[in-house]
Amino acid sequence: MTPERLRSLRRVTFLAAGVFAAATVLPNPALKAGSTADLAERHCPPAVRSLASACPANGAKGPSPGTAAPPPAFGAYLNYGPLGVLRMQGLSAWLDHSEVRVGHTYLAGDVWSNIEAAPGFLDSWAQWRRGKDDRLLVLNVPMMERNEDHLPDAEVKQLLGRAAAGEFDRHFRTLAEHLVALGVPDTIVVLGWEMNGITYTHRCGPDPADWKTYWRRIVTVMRSVRGAHFTFDFAPNRGADAVPWPQCYPGDDVVDVIGMDSYDQPAGITFDQQVSEPYGLKDQVDFATAHGKPISYPEWGLFRNGDNVSYMLRMLAWFDEHRPLYQTITDYCPHGVWLCSTNPRASALYRAALAGRRPPPEGPKPPVPASPGHEPNPAPDPAPARPSGCPCDARGRPLR
Repeated sequence: MTPERLRSLRRVTFLAAGVFAAATVLPNPALKAGSTADLAERHCPPAVRSLASACPANGAKGPSPGTAAPPPAFGAYLNYGPLGVLRMQGLSAWLDHSEVRVGHTYLAGDVWSNIEAAPGFLDSWAQWRRGKDDRLLVLNVPMMERNEDHLPDAEVKQLLGRAAAGEFDRHFRTLAEHLVALGVPDTIVVLGWEMNGITYTHRCGPDPADWKTYWRRIVTVMRSVRGAHFTFDFAPNRGADAVPWPQCYPGDDVVDVIGMDSYDQPAGITFDQQVSEPYGLKDQVDFATAHGKPISYPEWGLFRNGDNVSYMLRMLAWFDEHRPLYQTITDYCPHGVWLCSTNPRASALYRAALAGRRPPPEGPKPPVPASPGHEPNPAPDPAPARPSGCPCDARGRPLR
């Protein structure tokens, strides 16, 4: 174990020391309502390229000796619509007014008009993002309509061939135009997430070559829109899944961040196994370092192993050590910590670790977009609704 990992574990373990006794009394809303500039240009995604310190773990220059590194930006998936924006206030209050800098939502993947960001859908998210310069808007974007219709591989392969030929380019041009018009041209786009699995129509396995060509077309089209400064996040499932995720990697010139969705599954797996398994957490970090990219965790949380304090402790230490560009926990049952009452011990640890975190007064800020464009906890529903195109069924039950 590296010295930095030991330090990270010690820091989080110290926080954990008093947590277990407090777990039954901590409030839970489900119960209580070259040069630095050159390095930055080479290694940092567009949303943070103006300040290399935002991605020091993957080639860019970090903070000066003796200065504390700013904590990685964090947030949570709380709801895909305006309720998700409102709930961030409650999450911040629960965390002793920690700065929740990341807003995370999804576009519906049922029909193309929703993948284009139907008028009005992202208005509240865009308004939140524009409220402070150092906020990050993370948007999961499906690559195909009928994204959760469980189409057979043969049909997906045919669709990927049409996509690689440019048939669907216009939808992503429209999406990019909408985002620029909303004043959020630096949105982090998690495009075709979990492509190495079997859940989504936008999966890679039926034809990796055409899938990669399609990704390249989408990125090229979206970048071509005047005023666009998008960050593109390549985020597979942890592990081998249906196809090894490096087989889907479309190239360094069209990927800005190497993400990973990493839940505590399957049952019985240890965190060390999650790190060391083929195409697991260590392989992600090593791959990102080799390709000069920052890392991220758009989706993570508890799952098959229940209220697993060890997983929570080790995951938070992993973030502390490897300093992702951002991390957003999936905050509904069974994964969550604030909107879920079934994980009291892990929730208490998460709260103790992240409470009171704020960026430094003169902390990093992303560039100004080129185009215009203690509160009571909310009353949560047991499983916040998610649009078609997200990893749950119509009743909010996870598909994992």
